[in-house]
Amino acid sequence: MLLMAHNILKGILAFVFPGGLLFLLALGFLRPSGLPLWCQSAVAALPYLALAFGLVFGWYFVSARMLFTLVVLTFADRAFIAFPFQKDADPLNQIVFSLSAFLVPMNILGFSLLREGRAGNMRHAMAAMLLIIQPLVALWLCQPAQQDLALALATSGLAGWSTGWTPIPQPALLAFFIAVTVQMSRFALSRNPMDAGAAWALGSVFLAYHCLQFGWSPTRYLSSAALIVFVSLVQTSYRETYRDELTGIRGRLAYEETTAQLSANFALAVLAIDQLKAYAGSHGRPVVEQVLKLVSPKVESVCQGGRVFRVSGEDLTLLFPHQSAMEALVALNEVRKTVESASLFVRGRDHVWDNTGGIKSPGPKDRALPVTVSIGVAERSGDAGSLEMVIKSAYRALYEAKAGGGNAIKRGAAPRQSIPRSSGRIVTASDY
Repeated sequence: MLLMAHNILKGILAFVFPGGLLFLLALGFLRPSGLPLWCQSAVAALPYLALAFGLVFGWYFVSARMLFTLVVLTFADRAFIAFPFQKDADPLNQIVFSLSAFLVPMNILGFSLLREGRAGNMRHAMAAMLLIIQPLVALWLCQPAQQDLALALATSGLAGWSTGWTPIPQPALLAFFIAVTVQMSRFALSRNPMDAGAAWALGSVFLAYHCLQFGWSPTRYLSSAALIVFVSLVQTSYRETYRDELTGIRGRLAYEETTAQLSANFALAVLAIDQLKAYAGSHGRPVVEQVLKLVSPKVESVCQGGRVFRVSGEDLTLLFPHQSAMEALVALNEVRKTVESASLFVRGRDHVWDNTGGIKSPGPKDRALPVTVSIGVAERSGDAGSLEMVIKSAYRALYEAKAGGGNAIKRGAAPRQSIPRSSGRIVTASDY
């Protein structure tokens, strides 16, 4: 239960920061009465800064999602300027407002379905074509002969549900609700910062439309939405650079930077899931990857005083700076017990799910996937040995643990040779 609570809290914090924090700052300081005099000039430049940084970094990180979102937010801002909305506005302004309020969340939702990569593929070309077509469709609906059709977006489709609290019509409110719900669901499944950022950006866009009735500037909140998406893109780029794509824990680059800063005293452990080879033969590679994906965060969450990395293959590397192997054994034993208590099931051919907290009852088609780990740990003390020698010693201890039946921790012999420390190459069985 504690592990589940820890993971839930970690997920909430990942969702709130940084997008939620920026949203609250925008809500608190971008109101006409909430803006200090000393920062008014900086806020006036916010739209240009958000647009410039978004375009530059969106292009640099090859993010079509970022670039298309900026285009949509810019179109929405131009629509506010060209067709200012008021409670008793003429039908043309109402049509533009209703269309814009409906299309912006739908576009942001659609962009989340795009696969990131180099521009020029078919999906990106279709998205660009849709962006070009939408203003043309809006102009067509603004024609006097089509205004009755366009005003349907401003009517109340749900009888008895009052929208007097907001100028946003019901179809647009439904679009916002669907878009935010989908983005939050996607984040819960993948923990992609861009999905969390899109949800908070939609909240900022909602403020831009809703707070027109209070005289608030929509441009500021649209710019805040662009800033939230930009920061989420930077966070995603950092995650992809330093985190392993499959498991979400630290990856090779983070490992290399950490080992380059190690002191003379540290412990290093190598962890392997005992059943992966058997599951690969009986269930296939997708099940192995899902088991590794579910087990790795559990290891990271209970590894007190250590850092967990996936550098290559199916083994995990655990580093304990300024600790001896004996001191690391306490955390390693907690890792071993946590993995042993995990309750994983495979449903159908290759769908693995975690029932560690006993939240669900396994069905008749669910088969248990017991998991245990073998761990080898070694240490470096003073000038005795190099990092590469510590790694080899840890792997030898890992093989001893596996040979003894698994679900065990073995301590490797301390290196005795004093040679310059290497760069930390991962050693496999072929190196012996």
